[in-house]
Amino acid sequence: MSETSYIQNDAVNNLQEDLFRADYVADQGLSSTLLLMTRLQRPLLVEGDAGVGKTEIARALSRTFDCPLIRLQCYEGLDVNSAVYEWNYQHQLLSIKIQEGKNSSTSEKDIFSEEFLLKRPLLEAISLPQSPVLLIDEIDRADEEFEAFLLEVLSDFQISIPELGTITATSIPHVILTSNGTRELSDALRRRCLYYYVDYPDFEKELRIVRNRLPDINRQLSSQIVECIQSFRKLDLRKKPGIGETLDWAAALIQLDVENLNNDPELIMGSLVCVLKTRDDRDQVTNDVLEQLLINAG
Repeated sequence: MSETSYIQNDAVNNLQEDLFRADYVADQGLSSTLLLMTRLQRPLLVEGDAGVGKTEIARALSRTFDCPLIRLQCYEGLDVNSAVYEWNYQHQLLSIKIQEGKNSSTSEKDIFSEEFLLKRPLLEAISLPQSPVLLIDEIDRADEEFEAFLLEVLSDFQISIPELGTITATSIPHVILTSNGTRELSDALRRRCLYYYVDYPDFEKELRIVRNRLPDINRQLSSQIVECIQSFRKLDLRKKPGIGETLDWAAALIQLDVENLNNDPELIMGSLVCVLKTRDDRDQVTNDVLEQLLINAG
């Protein structure tokens, strides 16, 4: 192995350890992808089911780099005013009235200045002196028109404001886009981004996540919880429990002073409010089903 390869492997391992210290358990593949994202200054598109920890990647990266996290939550009908900028019309009108009271004239240049500019997430992200982490969450929920506009911004990292001109990025943000796959994204956006798919964690990884987040948890209990959650995901549920549900359930069981899932099945059934989030799923997990899952979990 060449000296360069050693250096690259060290960089990946160091980032993986830094993410762990930031409470995120990342495998080597994700750590390598994040390293490439930062070095190539390319956006990263992260896809996967809801609840697998896509958004948490951005939060952990922000903590790791000790930089701001700016989040743009996407939704149907998202427009430039909400995502990029808008003018503070009330302050503009107030300024005009003040100038009129002084018998002074007000020019368009006075009103359309940065003093009256409200920066929304995209403009804020390229205006900071330090590169922030820009999280564009659930891009698949936005319209295709907004996706096309976003592609322009991510290509040049500059934004044109008719009254002010073109604003070029002070620093290039670390951009993470997430998608739950509710609509197909354009080929153009995919070409612009690096890509990573996040799946539900296997037993060992999820156990590590639980023990990292809840270091005081009983080791037997943590293993039982993860085993049960993994079994829940194999059922035909409308909403499979994500990592967040695993951590919520573990925290709830600690609060209930539970040390073994088999000691009080009725109490455990009541605690599933942390795990099962639809009526159909609650009806499907009967006492008999839960009992079998608990037996399998040991």
